[in-house]
Amino acid sequence: MSPRLTVVGNYISPYVRKVLACMELKGLAYDIDPITPFVGDDRFSDLSPLRRIPVLIDGELVLNDSSVICQYLEDRFPTPSLYPADIAQRAKARWLEEYCDTHLANVLVWKLFYQKAILRRVFHEETDEAVVERALSVEIPAALDYLENQLPAEGFAFGGLSIADISIASYFRTASFVRYAIDATRWPRTAQLVERTQALPAFQRLAHWEETALRLPVTEQRAALQAAGAPLTSWTMGTPTPRKGFARME
Repeated sequence: MSPRLTVVGNYISPYVRKVLACMELKGLAYDIDPITPFVGDDRFSDLSPLRRIPVLIDGELVLNDSSVICQYLEDRFPTPSLYPADIAQRAKARWLEEYCDTHLANVLVWKLFYQKAILRRVFHEETDEAVVERALSVEIPAALDYLENQLPAEGFAFGGLSIADISIASYFRTASFVRYAIDATRWPRTAQLVERTQALPAFQRLAHWEETALRLPVTEQRAALQAAGAPLTSWTMGTPTPRKGFARME
């Protein structure tokens, strides 16, 4: 029997979603402390010195960074494999994961979702509309142009489902929370891959918990998730007051 793992990180984060999707697809049991990095206490800082989510706890082992965690899960629980067997394709899949974690995250999460949701709801600050407009008109279309040229007309990026598909779908899922949708007439390959991946049972299970927490203040999300039966930890590193600093998701 596989051990029960622990994840620290909010369901709405694309980085956390990527890790949880891998765990769901591999059939791994886990408990989650669904905090955002903005409300993590000093214990969270000890586990995540850059104050980033997700954090994976496996017994005495603590790991940071979603890509490190996903690779660890693949090595520790190799079936089903979520990385292509072919060396070249595996390298390409890892590159697309990195592209998502850096550039796609920058334009979809930090310049769109953070501006339109986190700044308003968590820190009660105004959106920088110029940042949002540039992301929507220039930066996100350019990213989609790149992805469209990397993806096949049908199926997943490298035949079977891989970390590349999981990563791409995870970021566009978070973008959808601020009503961003891919124009399927302009980027049909990317739109179809995202739709296909998000329709998987693993993503649908996560979507239930995401939607439970989505419209609530951070301080109310844990209670709502607990009432809905989410697999929560018996403890939390969350605090009632958000703070800025090295609080990113990765």
